[in-house]
Amino acid sequence: MDTLKVRDAKDVEAVVRAAIANEQPLEIVGHGSKRSIGHAMATNAVLDVSALNAVTSYEPNELIITVQAGAPLADVLSLIDAKNQQFAFEPMDTAPLLGTALSGTIGGMIAAGLAGPRRIRAGGARDHLLGAHAVSGFGDSFKTGGRVVKNVTGYDLCKLLAGSWGTLSVMTEVTLKVMPKPEAERTLLLRGLDDAVANKAMTAALGSPFDVSAAAHLPKSAFRAKTDGLGDLAGEGEALTVLRLEGITASAAHRAGSLRELLAPFGTATLIEDAASAALWTTIRDVLPFAAGGALGAWPVWRIVCPPASGAALGTQLARETGGDVIYDWGGGLIWAALPPQGDAHGPAVRARANALGGHATLIRAPDDVRCNVDVFHPQAPGIAALSERVRASFDPKTILNRGRLTRSAAE
Repeated sequence: MDTLKVRDAKDVEAVVRAAIANEQPLEIVGHGSKRSIGHAMATNAVLDVSALNAVTSYEPNELIITVQAGAPLADVLSLIDAKNQQFAFEPMDTAPLLGTALSGTIGGMIAAGLAGPRRIRAGGARDHLLGAHAVSGFGDSFKTGGRVVKNVTGYDLCKLLAGSWGTLSVMTEVTLKVMPKPEAERTLLLRGLDDAVANKAMTAALGSPFDVSAAAHLPKSAFRAKTDGLGDLAGEGEALTVLRLEGITASAAHRAGSLRELLAPFGTATLIEDAASAALWTTIRDVLPFAAGGALGAWPVWRIVCPPASGAALGTQLARETGGDVIYDWGGGLIWAALPPQGDAHGPAVRARANALGGHATLIRAPDDVRCNVDVFHPQAPGIAALSERVRASFDPKTILNRGRLTRSAAE
């Protein structure tokens, strides 16, 4: 396979134009940490942007960072952490789940758009993307957005790039909002709730005035051992419902006390603070109980988004029907499901359940042969699919970029 390493945006333009002339599609890669998500691409040429790894500008006082797309996410997080700042949407590190050695790049973070537990309060990756420089499938550089948060007239094109999995353009540089890290975090833990009761507890907490920034539930499980990142917080496979509050120390402590009283009908909540709380939410954000190196490492993993109030019913039914294991985040609106190995990864059952609730499901982890037989990304309704295709064609009419990643038919 030909790998074309680029040094700057001009190189990217040249590579894309050559690919158009030769009718040779390109696979776009940073560190390749998410290459196993999606379908096999119809190409033998790789456009490697990992050398585009500079931080162009960082203004902590303005809460803005501009960074090239190939910059390692871990390095950028380290840089902003030194100024006590963060990406508020808590980008997921897919490396443990997918079993890859390297964590991803900033461009991959935007292209995948996988936000963590604070998504319910802070929004997703697209809500923190202020601007981007990119090269379209025409081989032309373009700039979208800017360096300030403002109301826009017309199309806010950079939002389209978030979650596009590299099918619209090759990002070369992005500008992102950063936010101050909270001074303190407190997490309340309720033990032993079944999924339906936990769903009610999370709904009550999120509907309260106490500004809960994350709500998750790990059901009782025969598969989870103490080695899955939970430490001693949960006994062997014990159900755990967790609710996070963040802010200045006095406020977080006061709200935690008030929330504990509100949740008294669901049981007595215990409290963990700061470092212990952060470690727990990293475990949930990166889905460590389903990690590739763990007990369920060989099982396919689905990421299902649905209305939060319906999450418990969907997850419970899926786990019961398949013998699988589930974890709930976003107050029940995000379900991670590890299901026993099967040729279709239980795709028909998962999709039927998600469709019935107006949700959608993505097959995040599965062997190559399974991904050949199953739609990895949720099939869109005909009208939406036609609109998506028109948008894609307006950026990349010859389907040069990541051809076949999103749909099986395109790769055939």
